[in-house]
Amino acid sequence: MGAEQWDRSRCSVAGTLAVVGEKWSLLVLREAFLGVRRFADFHRILGAPKAVLTDRLTTLVEQEILDRVPYQAEGERQRHEYRLTPKGRDLYPTLVALMAWGDRYLCDDGITPLELRHRDCGAPVHLELVCADGHRVPGPRDVQPVPHATVS
Repeated sequence: MGAEQWDRSRCSVAGTLAVVGEKWSLLVLREAFLGVRRFADFHRILGAPKAVLTDRLTTLVEQEILDRVPYQAEGERQRHEYRLTPKGRDLYPTLVALMAWGDRYLCDDGITPLELRHRDCGAPVHLELVCADGHRVPGPRDVQPVPHATVS
């Protein structure tokens, strides 16, 4: 069975986009990966309308990508902060891939706005596709899509 016969109604890409495929959702995730946790900070940094930001945070919590955790600063009312869940942290390579693509194709002067470095050794971080046997996979022509058998 070739890729042209694959049941696209169960596409994982489409399903993922339904959850995080909106600009503000991805930008909230970017900020969460950079350590932002509080609504006011997301709002200040992103400049998203409050209603939109509330909606995106609610969706990310409902999808268990973020946890909404109460906190209370001394002398203030209780508020909530948003922390990445394991499911949310698993989206990190996706954001890094989007960042790398933008760095490669959208930076006119070749100077990227942000560089990721390994905390332990300081070396630049990059994404790479590898197969289960450890071979580097340069691109889509080196991959064969194989649909999973459906269970009846």
